[in-house]
Amino acid sequence: MAAVFEERADPGLASSALLAAAVHALLFLVLLFGVNWQNRPPEAVIVEIVEEPAPAVVQIEPKPAPAPVVVKPEPVIAKPEIAEKAPPPKPKPVPKVEPNPVPKHEAVRPKVDEAQKRMREELAREQSSFAIERERAQLKDQLARDASAANSQALATWIDKVRAKIRGHIVLPPDLKGNPEAIFDVVQLPTGEVLSVRLRKSSGHPGYDVAVERAILKSSPLPRPDRAELFQRGLELKFRPLD
Repeated sequence: MAAVFEERADPGLASSALLAAAVHALLFLVLLFGVNWQNRPPEAVIVEIVEEPAPAVVQIEPKPAPAPVVVKPEPVIAKPEIAEKAPPPKPKPVPKVEPNPVPKHEAVRPKVDEAQKRMREELAREQSSFAIERERAQLKDQLARDASAANSQALATWIDKVRAKIRGHIVLPPDLKGNPEAIFDVVQLPTGEVLSVRLRKSSGHPGYDVAVERAILKSSPLPRPDRAELFQRGLELKFRPLD
């Protein structure tokens, strides 16, 4: 191994040694110059001290002493002792006791029997139906009464027309006195043609009865009613001479 690797001289070793020596020499000179500069003696400074003159003495005359003031002691008034009332004891705070929460119970719903419920519903329906039927019956009766009154009025109007026509043909006898009434039953056709005349009640004057019968036969055909449903085959006609 020694034969293979031979030691070689470092070419920079000499230059490094010279540079280190130069640096040390420079440092030595700096130190030397600095010590000599600090050892230079300081320059002397001359200071002149001047004393101020003493102030003039001023004599102050002494002031006369004030007369002594006699202070009279104030009479001491004994204050009555007032017994202080002790404050009433404060009541002890009563601790708040929170009530125990009461459990809420749900309202108990009564059990309704289904049969009773159905019976009540059925009864309510029957009552409602009965009320409706009663109202219908009342309305029907009212309508019937109104219709009957209207028919009676129309029938009376028709009879008056018939009697008016017959009265126009009556020839009163000269010896008729008073206002006797004669009643006749008259049978007619729907066309107003008179089929028969019968005296039901005599007026008591034969001449007046005959005159009325002749007038009925002469008035054929009689007036017909305004409504066909009011037609009557048999009519009861009453006559008085003064009517």
